[in-house]
Amino acid sequence: MKTKSNLYRKEKLYGLLYVSPPVLGFLLFTLFPVAYSFYGSFTDWDGLGQMDFIGLSNFKDLLTDDLFHKASFNTIYMMIGIPIGIVLALLLALGLNRGIPGTTTFRVIYYVPVISSLAAISIMWSWAFNGDYGLVNQFLELFGIEGPNWLMNKHTVKPALIMMTVWKGLGYTMLLYLAALQSVPRSYYEAAELDGANGFAAFRHITWPMVKPVTFFIVVTNIIGGSQIFTEINIMTSTGGPEYSSASVVFYIWQKAFSNLQMGYASAMAVVLGIFIFIVTLIQFKMNEKSSFDI
Repeated sequence: MKTKSNLYRKEKLYGLLYVSPPVLGFLLFTLFPVAYSFYGSFTDWDGLGQMDFIGLSNFKDLLTDDLFHKASFNTIYMMIGIPIGIVLALLLALGLNRGIPGTTTFRVIYYVPVISSLAAISIMWSWAFNGDYGLVNQFLELFGIEGPNWLMNKHTVKPALIMMTVWKGLGYTMLLYLAALQSVPRSYYEAAELDGANGFAAFRHITWPMVKPVTFFIVVTNIIGGSQIFTEINIMTSTGGPEYSSASVVFYIWQKAFSNLQMGYASAMAVVLGIFIFIVTLIQFKMNEKSSFDI
């Protein structure tokens, strides 16, 4: 018994040593900053000096802050790219799943933007959207269309950012769908063919239900990521665009926190953003539970 007891204690010690780094990392770099930011949202704080408790004043100010409302609208508006990206990625995955020649090459081509530096890609697209020498306008000129100065126009800056983000995430989403499609048993399609089902019916009753868990994962992660969009906006429209038309909530948080040194106010916005993401994610999980079914 003594030997077993020593072995048990030894294994327990090793187990604690293995799990302690991620647990400590979570406590130090996630839980503590979140708790500190939550407390900071109730204070008047510049990020360096004393934190003066002011109750709900920051949250009351948010209700009448036009720039915060504008940044919130811009953030939600730019999520239009999520369904567009999902549809395009699914179509690409369906095409590549048919075993066409050069499938591996296409996978690499579409995945290159995913592993590329977001800063480098943002600079590249800034050039592409330039109104004087940009590739986008040069392409439109081939069809006799005079393109706008995309990033300097309040009506085109958000569509330009949507195009860029869809292009950036297309390869990642496409690969997820491709993996899901390749896991669908061929016998399902063979049985559907024997029953006389056409291609659309097979997609509706077999393919779509089988890839639904992947779609749910993509929607949830994309909405969380879309709510936190910052780098692209900060590089491509460093002032938040004309009339603040491209500023996101995180961009506004960053400006308040590090340019205006209103860390308490920025923390309040971060808390509101966190609550928004939590509620939207919770709704998605509930909707997924109600709509799930077995094929």
